[in-house]
Amino acid sequence: MKKIEAIIRKSKFADVRDALHAVEVNFFSYWDVTGIGNEKQGHVYRGISYSTSDIQRRFISIVVNDDFVERTIKAITDAGATDKVGDGKIFILPVEEAIRVRTGERGGSTLN
Repeated sequence: MKKIEAIIRKSKFADVRDALHAVEVNFFSYWDVTGIGNEKQGHVYRGISYSTSDIQRRFISIVVNDDFVERTIKAITDAGATDKVGDGKIFILPVEEAIRVRTGERGGSTLN
C-alpha cells in the first residue's frame, strides 16, 4: 500500500476529484492549505500587485493498494496540470498497515 499526497491548485480540485473517481479511487481526504512556492516574482491583476509565493492550494491524501498507484498519479497529473508554474507536487509514501476501525480487519482489503 502507498499513501499519495498531492498539493494542487484549488481551481483544479473538481477536475482532479472527477478524474480520481473515473479510475475508481473513491475515498480520499482533502483540506485547504497555504504554502510558500519557489516563484519569487509577483503578478498584477486588475492593477493590483500580489505575491505568488504565498499560495492557496488544496492538499489531497489518498491511500491505495500498489496496483492503483500509477493510475492515481496519472489521474492527478492529467487533470491537475495547467502547464504553468505552481501546478503542485505529488509525494508517494509507503504504508505499513491499514486497519478498518469497525471490524479490526487488516491489510489492503480495508481500502475497498
